Amino acid sequence: MSTAGITIGVLSLITVLSVMNGFEGQLKGRILGVLPQAIVSDVSGKTVRTEHPPEFIANLPHLVKSVPVVSSEAVLQSPDHLAAGQLVGIEGSRDEPLRQFMLSGSVDSLEQGKYHLLIGHSLARTLQVKKGDKVRLMVTSTSQYSPIGRIPSQRNFTVSGIFNTGSDVDGQLMVANIEDAGRLLKMNSKQMSGWRLYLDDPFAVSQLATMPLDKGWTWQDWRAQRGELFQAVKMEKSMMGLMLGLIVGVAAFNIISALIMVVMEKQAEVAILKTQGMTKQQVMGIFVVQGASSGVVGAVFGGILGVVLASNLNSILQALGVSLYTYGGQLPILIEYQQVLLVVGLAVCLSVIATLYPSYRAASVKPAEALRYE
Repeated sequence: MSTAGITIGVLSLITVLSVMNGFEGQLKGRILGVLPQAIVSDVSGKTVRTEHPPEFIANLPHLVKSVPVVSSEAVLQSPDHLAAGQLVGIEGSRDEPLRQFMLSGSVDSLEQGKYHLLIGHSLARTLQVKKGDKVRLMVTSTSQYSPIGRIPSQRNFTVSGIFNTGSDVDGQLMVANIEDAGRLLKMNSKQMSGWRLYLDDPFAVSQLATMPLDKGWTWQDWRAQRGELFQAVKMEKSMMGLMLGLIVGVAAFNIISALIMVVMEKQAEVAILKTQGMTKQQVMGIFVVQGASSGVVGAVFGGILGVVLASNLNSILQALGVSLYTYGGQLPILIEYQQVLLVVGLAVCLSVIATLYPSYRAASVKPAEALRYE
């Protein structure tokens, strides 16, 4: 029963952690793949646009590439509704991450001077607009004087495409050509907001943010807008792991209780072995091996079964007729084998530790007292 308990605990822990890893990876790809992961800009807010980034940016660790970007908070207005979000001006390169999420239209439609705009499907639904409709884009960070006072910089744009990342980004992100967005922000062709950094690991921003920059440069990253979301996912993952880890803890206590029962039953046999010359360490070794074998077998079997279950979880759910998504989607599964080895290793260590007290009790048996009534 102890072995079965550890097997079930390790199996459950690996399966749930694999699903949580999948959700975290999907969020990382869908949100941080589309939003700027980090922007290094001049403190003035208007960075000189050059062909290549400064040397200190090019030498940053974890950097995959850096491209010019224009970014600002903006308000989008349709004939009937109003919504706020983030405006990002891009060059529309061939490897632009947004391309894989397009529902209609194309990133290539963002031609300079056409004033085209790509928006998420949630934002399109809120504004009740579709491809080809006109919308008014207003930027509150720059304003201009008029007879009625200062008004935000604004211009009509045409919705040329709608994307769907499957996250809340779809209700906030607006993407335009970098030149068109720059004109709206009162920038000339030689200016931009800053250098957009693509990193091999978006979570590396916590390390990069502490690195010194050249004088006159400032750093901002995705944590300002999405830090709380990923912190909540991380905490949920940790709490789920802790709760399921308690199953392994209960199984380890089963090992303790089972071994104590064995020690009580085998006191006479232990006493006979000690009278024949067996040392305390040898007696402890017998019970440690007996108890630890339950943990080792349970942890190894649980690890194997956990990987198999996680790998085939969507197929099993489909066979059982369980649909977790309305439109035939699947659970995102990401098995990290380093994590699997860590779970199995901790289960084995906990099982070995659980045997120490009963084994010590067995080694402390005094032959004379144990055999007094034999």
